Amino acid sequence: MLAAALTSFTTFFATIGPLEAAVLFATLTPATSQAERRRIAVRATAIASAILGASTLAGGPLLKQLGVSIPALQTAGGVILLVIALDMVFARPSSAFKLTPSEGAEAQRKDDLAVFPLATPLLAGPGAMSAGILLAANAHGNATELAITVAALTAVMVLTLVLLLLAHRLAGFIGVTAQRVLMRVFGILLAAIAVQALFDGIGASGLMLPHA
Repeated sequence: MLAAALTSFTTFFATIGPLEAAVLFATLTPATSQAERRRIAVRATAIASAILGASTLAGGPLLKQLGVSIPALQTAGGVILLVIALDMVFARPSSAFKLTPSEGAEAQRKDDLAVFPLATPLLAGPGAMSAGILLAANAHGNATELAITVAALTAVMVLTLVLLLLAHRLAGFIGVTAQRVLMRVFGILLAAIAVQALFDGIGASGLMLPHA
């Protein structure tokens, strides 16, 4: 159970990216009042939590209705997580945690940043939603393991809210170097989780014959 909790927490932390979101939040709200920043942070976290919670609990059954098998889901989720992990490890400019120039310009024009870009795509992005579906699928209908996954998601979102509320202090305290180190460490852990998901998906598909 502890291993499942650590895996779920690490996966959600890496794909949601609370630290990166907090730093970007600070850059998007330099002249915003503290009360307004608090309102935006709470609203963004609530919206992202709802999206990720729905993806985690309903994503698997929906894909099952579409005829997508658990091994296929594990394999696809592993590929997506591996791409995100490689972005994190090599700090690529095209990282899933970055906004494109057009998205950044649009974000600056928004009166309310809670929905875009904070709630989505920064917090509840494709990687985080895929991670929730994959972790729920790995529970194989076990209520305890599914509850652990939801608890891990809740813990990460609570941590995310705290970091967003402290974003302006955090941006100056952590520094760019520490952010990059943390991103690479979690990227390596996420890569291992992604490869294991690939192994599990391919192994369960029956495509690979067992060794004699």
